[in-house]
Amino acid sequence: MPVPWFLLSLALGRSPVVLSLERLAGPQDAVHCSPGLSCHLWDGDVLCLPGSIVSAPEPVLVPTHLQTELVLRCHQETDCELCVRVVIHLTVHGHWEKPEDEERFGRAADLEFEEPRNASLQAQVVLSFQAYPTARCVLLEVQVPAALVQPGQSVGSVVFDCFEAALGAEVRIWSYTQPRYKKELNFTQQLPDCRGLEVRDSIQSCWALPWLNVSADGDDVHLVLEVSEEQHFGLSLYWNQVQGPTKPWWHRNLTGPQTITLNHTDLVPCLCIQVWPLELDSVRTSICPFRKDPRAYRNLWRATRLQLLHPLGWRLDAPCSLPAEATLCWQALGGGPCQSLVPPLPRENVTVNKALDFPLLKGHPNLCVQQVSSWEKVQLQECLWSDSLGPLKDDMLLVETRGPQANRSLCALELSGCTPLLSRASTRAARLGEQLLQDLQSGQCLQLWDDDLGALWACPMDKYIHQRWALVWLACLLFAAVLFLLLLLKKDHVKVWLRLLKEDVRAGVASRGRAALLLYSADNADFERLVGALASALCQLPLRVAVDLWSRRELSAQGALAWFHAQRRQTLQEGGVVVLLFSPGAVALCREWMQDGASATGAHGPHDAFAASLNCVLPDFMQGRAPGRYVGAYFDSLLHRDAVPSLFLAVPVLALPSQLPDFLRALQGPGLSHPGRLADRAEQVSQALQPALGCCVGPLGTPETGREMGLEAGDGT
Repeated sequence: MPVPWFLLSLALGRSPVVLSLERLAGPQDAVHCSPGLSCHLWDGDVLCLPGSIVSAPEPVLVPTHLQTELVLRCHQETDCELCVRVVIHLTVHGHWEKPEDEERFGRAADLEFEEPRNASLQAQVVLSFQAYPTARCVLLEVQVPAALVQPGQSVGSVVFDCFEAALGAEVRIWSYTQPRYKKELNFTQQLPDCRGLEVRDSIQSCWALPWLNVSADGDDVHLVLEVSEEQHFGLSLYWNQVQGPTKPWWHRNLTGPQTITLNHTDLVPCLCIQVWPLELDSVRTSICPFRKDPRAYRNLWRATRLQLLHPLGWRLDAPCSLPAEATLCWQALGGGPCQSLVPPLPRENVTVNKALDFPLLKGHPNLCVQQVSSWEKVQLQECLWSDSLGPLKDDMLLVETRGPQANRSLCALELSGCTPLLSRASTRAARLGEQLLQDLQSGQCLQLWDDDLGALWACPMDKYIHQRWALVWLACLLFAAVLFLLLLLKKDHVKVWLRLLKEDVRAGVASRGRAALLLYSADNADFERLVGALASALCQLPLRVAVDLWSRRELSAQGALAWFHAQRRQTLQEGGVVVLLFSPGAVALCREWMQDGASATGAHGPHDAFAASLNCVLPDFMQGRAPGRYVGAYFDSLLHRDAVPSLFLAVPVLALPSQLPDFLRALQGPGLSHPGRLADRAEQVSQALQPALGCCVGPLGTPETGREMGLEAGDGT
């Protein structure tokens, strides 16, 4: 179900204070000013042409502050329109220039200099008004008597009545002089709706307005207009841009009630809604409900495109004005953040959809433009002319700063900051400071920017990189020659050392890298301890040993058969070996399996991996797939070799601990180890088995007992 964001009238404005407005009679615009000033309003509207800023050689009047007030312009008692009154505060800007010959001619020059100071000031002030779909410009003439002319002081204000506007509209007002001596003033205001004004009986459009409910439902936004079925109205969606005219996006003539669905990706801050009754001279009212919606700003940045124009221009295309600034930066070849440059582009909001120029003399592939949002986060970055100038270069950017009295300083822009040349810092620029200065003086550096404050130079670093690599290669060749000479002098020792190293590496890789899966029958607790001692001793060689004794939790979760299948597959895929450890219990299980089939394994415990493994192990032996994959072993104090079923003799079956060297050689695979080292490892394993092996002889019975059990199993084959 949609969740309402707010419920408001179509004309917008949610002010809880009800305002009572002053009434103006008649449709004529008017102007009046503070006491002592004289003012005049030109007939008709004028063109809005601010022009560029010019310098003022003498004091001039400039607007310094704008204020607005809402009034009603009434044709009859019940036929009024909302109107915006504008108050312009004026100040004297600039100073009188003192004549150069004042000292030469003395008092006579002073008398001539007094005459312009006693003159009055006159100014032409332009007021520009925009409220979709209306745009107007009016011209006011203001004259200030000489008695009020004091540089830097306010002289009073001028009041203009008035600009008509729709209820709930967003209005923008600019003010400047002709010619323009300062940056124009601007003012934006959101007008209230019928609920915030005491105008229900004065403005006819407030008598029966539709109501709008804006709600969100997942990725959709619903505009629900609650109007009667008989009411006809027009609905328009448009982009209300500060810079440039508004852009209509969607328009329909509808009959209420209606629900308009928008995708959330269509929302941008300047998306506004305008509605009006389909009647003659009806008032159009507007709202812009997404100006503070975070999703709308995210969509705006996604829709924004930064274009770099030939030869030294750029353009930012966006559906709305952006609260962002543009800066020039230098992107080093080695990566890292793009570093801001002097001169930066003007630190003011970017003008969208308009071609702008770079303050540069030459282009360079490492020069980039960044769009920085109002919360100081880089949103867009494009490097200049990457298609025409190629990839980034390993150039050093020199920043020249010029001060008074022809003072200048040079530093190199690096990731750590701007490093002064000829400094003692441990950076590349400091080490090459003298060479970079020589390159700059000899004209090998490219000048990118130049003005009274300083300059930017890009100096190539390729030749210094080639010199550095030449030294590195020379050092490597010298080291290789010395090493070769030593090898010739000590060739006999080197041969012995290489042979020993080869054997150690082969033995280490073979034993360390091979996996072993140890399968046994859990005859009793003493035998399990013996198996654990064997597995631990093998891990010290080291081998990667897997045994169900160490994986009881996995056995409980997966089941014995699934655990064995997973371990067997992994071991064989890695080139490992499966070790069958025979005991009287294991021989008996083999006899049961061969007599009764696979169903015999179901009577054993859930942790008996040996019983579960017989379903795969015995078929491997019967089908001839066992050699190279399996190794058999038994403890000669617990079982006789004759007790092992003949089926398993297709692979090596070795007695422990008497045949431990052969057993370890079979485990480590085709790699051969040094005989002395293999004997040492066999001795370590034998010593580790002795305590557990001594405990197992008594409880399991004498060796002969084990042999009798094994023989019965052997007969079964």
